[in-house]
Amino acid sequence: MLWVRISVAMAALASLLSLSSCSSQMKAEGKHLKHSFIYGKTAYIGPDGKAQAPPSAPKSVHKMVAAANDLIDKPYKYGGGHRSFYDNGYDCSGAVSYVLYKGGKLDSPLVSQQFFDYGNKGYGDYVTTYIRDGHVFLEICGLRFDTGGTWNSTGPRWKPERRGLSGYYVRHPRGL
Repeated sequence: MLWVRISVAMAALASLLSLSSCSSQMKAEGKHLKHSFIYGKTAYIGPDGKAQAPPSAPKSVHKMVAAANDLIDKPYKYGGGHRSFYDNGYDCSGAVSYVLYKGGKLDSPLVSQQFFDYGNKGYGDYVTTYIRDGHVFLEICGLRFDTGGTWNSTGPRWKPERRGLSGYYVRHPRGL
């Protein structure tokens, strides 16, 4: 009988712990992320595939956009960017880590699961991190930087296409 009481107590504790971890997260709203350009407020993609941040964005955001632009010709490489910020290819978390590092918002590379604890919960004013089990991507000034979400995903790229948000949670770098 004692083992039944212990099992019930352990199940209750596990349930409470799972609730507390859910309250530290915020689910992404809506079904899709879609870029809508607003002059002076959002980033845009030039004909060369590189993004421009709006002039009013903080310096750290401009650095992040420049860092993401540096990666757009790199191939997708599973595990790329995990050991070091500098690699010859990047996966989703390696690319996101590199961009945040260049913006002064990360000290060491993270894998996708670790982004559930990164920064603050909720949407950022300039930068939002979208996380789900096994994948992470960024939205910077309204523009998506991602390694997936389209049929021709070959590595880190700026993506104006819609992206499904089912199962994603949102967080953002402190101050952004």
